[in-house]
Amino acid sequence: MDSPPSLPPLNSLPPVNWDALDALVLDFVRSDRLVVPPHADADDATCPSPPSSPSSCTTTATSSVPSSSSSSSSSYRSRLLILRARRALEAGDVDAALALLRAHAPTALADHRLLFHLHKQRFVELGRRGTEADRKAALDCLRTALAPCALDAYPEAYEEFKHIMLVLIYDKDDQFSPVVNEWSIKRRFELAGLLSSILRAHLQAYDPILSMTLRYLISIHKVYCMRQGISSPISDLTERLLFEDRDPPVVPQECSLEAPPFDEVDVQALAHAVELTRQGAVDSLKFAKGDLYQAFQNELCRMKLDLTLLDKLVHEYCIYRGIVEGGSRILPGTSELKCSQNNNSNNETVSECEMANNQNGDCSTSDISRDDSWSRRLRRVRSSTSGQRRRKRWRGRVDDLDYACEALLDANKHDSSSPALDMDEDNVVDQQDLVANSNRPDTRNMDDQKYEVVLEMQDLTRKGMASNVVEEISTIDPEFFPQNPILLFQLKQVEFLKLVASGDHVAALKVASTHLGPLAANNQALLKPLKETLVTLIKPNEDVLNAVSLPVLASSLQVAMGKRLGIKEPQLMKIVRAAIHTHTEWFKLQMCKDQFEHFLKIDSLKEVDPPVKSSSMSKGHTDECGNGSSQITTCSSGKVPDEGSSPQVSSEPACDENAILKVMEFLALPRADAIQLLMQYNGNAETVIQQIFQ
Repeated sequence: MDSPPSLPPLNSLPPVNWDALDALVLDFVRSDRLVVPPHADADDATCPSPPSSPSSCTTTATSSVPSSSSSSSSSYRSRLLILRARRALEAGDVDAALALLRAHAPTALADHRLLFHLHKQRFVELGRRGTEADRKAALDCLRTALAPCALDAYPEAYEEFKHIMLVLIYDKDDQFSPVVNEWSIKRRFELAGLLSSILRAHLQAYDPILSMTLRYLISIHKVYCMRQGISSPISDLTERLLFEDRDPPVVPQECSLEAPPFDEVDVQALAHAVELTRQGAVDSLKFAKGDLYQAFQNELCRMKLDLTLLDKLVHEYCIYRGIVEGGSRILPGTSELKCSQNNNSNNETVSECEMANNQNGDCSTSDISRDDSWSRRLRRVRSSTSGQRRRKRWRGRVDDLDYACEALLDANKHDSSSPALDMDEDNVVDQQDLVANSNRPDTRNMDDQKYEVVLEMQDLTRKGMASNVVEEISTIDPEFFPQNPILLFQLKQVEFLKLVASGDHVAALKVASTHLGPLAANNQALLKPLKETLVTLIKPNEDVLNAVSLPVLASSLQVAMGKRLGIKEPQLMKIVRAAIHTHTEWFKLQMCKDQFEHFLKIDSLKEVDPPVKSSSMSKGHTDECGNGSSQITTCSSGKVPDEGSSPQVSSEPACDENAILKVMEFLALPRADAIQLLMQYNGNAETVIQQIFQ
């Protein structure tokens, strides 16, 4: 039996803007306190603020997530509060959850539906304990809390109240009782999920952008692969990272049921973005008071992520990109990240999924990682380079639940932006990090040195110090550039352009004749870019360096050096690369633009320029870059128009937007299916609907 078709190999997919992903990862680790917060961090300006509704861009204060550092701290504490309330309910401690709500989120209890559910669960939990005192407390709860609440919670509440009283006479272990579902432990988790969703909206305590973007991209990736009947090279990771089940949907309060009708464009966009029924999308918009982007965030945060796995993926990525200290010696838990699937040998996933200590050097083309002379050269170059840039210390996810409530109590007494409160928070984090730091070895092993040198070469490339990079890499590994001539050509291009910009045309021509010319003579695909590089000699000096994208070249160099040294690409990179590709392909099928891609920074992830912008590099040259230097080197001529965002126009016959929405609404069809049906019937929505119901 033939295996199903699969996505193209990961190393042949369009490149991703890793600097944009760095910014999202930094936002994530700071928002969730996964790194020790510095007292003064100059990098804060590069960290994206949490998303806000596009409608808020032209107004002043909105309901969007705050972006200041004090507001970020408040959001962190609020999310910890939600987690504590959730855990209390999952453990059956309804009294603790109610106490937290009364102290920190009293407005949430104005939702009579929620309050009724909480009192009902409290009644069940008191009955579950079974002592005489608890039975008396259950009866008291019935009289003083549950019965009054049932009168105005919602129309069916009083019937549910009478039904729940059967708990008094049926044992919790009776599997045939009429209240077996009420006794079920599952009810605790359902109520805990519902409470989390309500509190999240009330407190505006949404998850960091990265976790929401991953939820969205992975869900689209799964749907695309399923509908196209293709296998995914990242399915093992995505299945474990994003769970199938979600928290229960929030039911809007009765007072909001008479909300004005919503724009059908918004209803359909929300329904298909997060896989809701039309009525589910309408209810979500009602709960969000018509704010499409708040409803979108509410629905995304209902999706459950494996935070333990996500933290491991992020930690691995942070080490690889030099965001945090450490090397392969501190990748706790990542040895578990092994793909169970065995695709064919052309699939990159087979050989790249294991995240152990990388001692075997699978990707290396020689034994340089084991050579003593290599070690000596490594130490010499490391001592002569620009020095280790300042990196953050990994803290990990620490259980701060007690701290959350203490901080919230303090915040009620003082202003939440008080410097004293922020200092207290840093002190708490520093104290919790002491134990981890006490176990750190003073000396770095060989793998750490590999990471350091690769990251230092990346830093030098970002600064445009191309000649230094070439010299030092050649000292470390004389065989590197003969096996990666495209990278050498690009670095020498940068050196040439810098000399032209400084006005030293003689030295620039010497670089071209000594390096660029011979490289182009051995690779015909480089002749045209060489000619265009030489054209810069007649351009104004200030325009020359605009053709260079140093961050992209630096990332390409990092991946290529990592392969030579046996440093494997992080799994998070593979997930994002594959998911970005399927996102683009999915919206080609939908024949529309994704209106949420800017909100989740997906458009930034797609904005990639070639290392040296040129209209001359062919597709064949792109393939050479993928094989010879880097998976993320962009060697083709600039971008395809609007490649960095979802397609807006299709080459196929366009259908009227109102007709598309009408077919989607009446037949509950995905957009692509509605368009296909309309194309069969000349774009007539009424004809399509009649044909379906005949």
